[in-house]
Amino acid sequence: MQLTIEIPDELVAALASGGSDPARAALEAIGLEAYRERRIGSLQLRTLLGIPSRYELDGFLKAHRIEKYTAEDFEHDVAAIRAFGASESPKRNA
Repeated sequence: MQLTIEIPDELVAALASGGSDPARAALEAIGLEAYRERRIGSLQLRTLLGIPSRYELDGFLKAHRIEKYTAEDFEHDVAAIRAFGASESPKRNA
């Protein structure tokens, strides 16, 4: 899905700090908020942002001051991994 948003020119620099790509900053903000609200787990966040490893995701989350990983987060991630594995695994003949 492609999403288009308009940001006033005078706000782009404030919203995309450090000269980063405004589109990437918006995608990260959407993903981080969904993760904070527990609407997505770490696997979905990694997929959304193209982060290849859990280690790199941990660094990304720390950089954005999201350091708390709870048992609930773990259970959510395990459920997501199981759902992903079930949808990806080939059907076996009995």
